[in-house]
Amino acid sequence: MKFIHRFAYYLVGLVIGLFFVALVFSGKDTRCNYFPNARVLNDLRNKPFHYSDKASQILAEKWIDTSDIKNTLQYGDVDFDKSNIELKKGKLYIIEGKTIKNQEVTLKVINYADKAVLEDIIKK
Repeated sequence: MKFIHRFAYYLVGLVIGLFFVALVFSGKDTRCNYFPNARVLNDLRNKPFHYSDKASQILAEKWIDTSDIKNTLQYGDVDFDKSNIELKKGKLYIIEGKTIKNQEVTLKVINYADKAVLEDIIKK
């Protein structure tokens, strides 16, 4: 069999395989959260999110908005040296991020089994 025929069979098989892979994964909401930072942030985003009284008072100051909180939970960095501490039957996570105005903030979030609570917002 000539090289061109083998190459044609290879391409046909590759195209059919890619079609089936695309068909399987296109309908699902799949995420590849292999790293600990991505896993923690994804877990916090997927739970019902509540604000403590202190966090609500800070949000009323208008220098930070709930969209900044969502962006930090999407793109922030979890400080694992200060995080993963048992607190109030949950785990405390320290998340560092930025507001839309490029102001650095630190969020203290308690992750419970059924919800996530924003305890404090710290401006740096």
